Amino acid sequence: MSLLVIGTVAFDAIETPFGKTDKIVGGAATFISLAASHFVKKTNIVSVVGGDFPKDAMEMLKAHGVDLEGLEIRENEKTFFWSGKYHNDMNSRDTIDTQLNVLETFEPKIPANYQGCEFLMLGNLSPVLQRQVIESLHTRPKLIVMDTMNFWMDIMMDELKRTISMVDVLSINDEEARQLSGEYSLVKAAQKILALGPKYLIIKKGEHGALLFDKENVFFAPALPLEDVFDPTGAGDTFAGGFIGYLAETRDISFSNMKRAIIYGSALASFCVEKFGTERMVNLSDAELEKRVHEFISLVQFDISLVDA
Repeated sequence: MSLLVIGTVAFDAIETPFGKTDKIVGGAATFISLAASHFVKKTNIVSVVGGDFPKDAMEMLKAHGVDLEGLEIRENEKTFFWSGKYHNDMNSRDTIDTQLNVLETFEPKIPANYQGCEFLMLGNLSPVLQRQVIESLHTRPKLIVMDTMNFWMDIMMDELKRTISMVDVLSINDEEARQLSGEYSLVKAAQKILALGPKYLIIKKGEHGALLFDKENVFFAPALPLEDVFDPTGAGDTFAGGFIGYLAETRDISFSNMKRAIIYGSALASFCVEKFGTERMVNLSDAELEKRVHEFISLVQFDISLVDA
């Protein structure tokens, strides 16, 4: 098994109704890798940071099994930075500041040791860069999962659709599914998006759970009701990391096993939101994860007898 993750390793500054942070470590590849570490011993990442990225953060990633050979370090430049403020509902937010810095000229370079990966997670980046990664691999992975966002739909829809046609699983939220398809009904949206090429579609609905589609089946996973949600940043990436990490560990990419992967991804995302940034994920134990997975199972499990009228 080998898992390759492409995405950002970055800084965030976050404000929510529960508090605010100064500059903290974030980024899609960071959250994905931390989540996947609960299933795979090693995750290879390809990303870029500046000379300002702290050494202790790199050691933290290494401690969670992240191989940093593919992390480009530009000593005289600054790391990608995003700052945002969440509204009271915690589902909407305003971007305060975005500084692309090293990301502005980033071109993913795949180390020779990363070739032959069986599982590829394309974190949210330009669809052009995502496609370049796929095309740079000597052999096609067993499974390619792609995340994207409405920003790319706004500025390069044709490029996005071209890249979507090359992947096995697309993961987006409900608002993005509606924009990409032009359909309000998520069932109709899924049908249109699957017609673009992917075999599977995940539609994330935040606090309302997640949907998994293929052309014949649909599965719904609820979200666990939480007492406190401090910071939703990184929850979607954590979900994706849990999803692909579980599939990489089990080496089973059937629809039935993807349903289990959805539950594990949802459980991990429910931990991510409990603290700011990566704080909760860094110290999360496997025992805590298994306990929460059982909470998810008990949430939807019930006995019922259907009696003919």
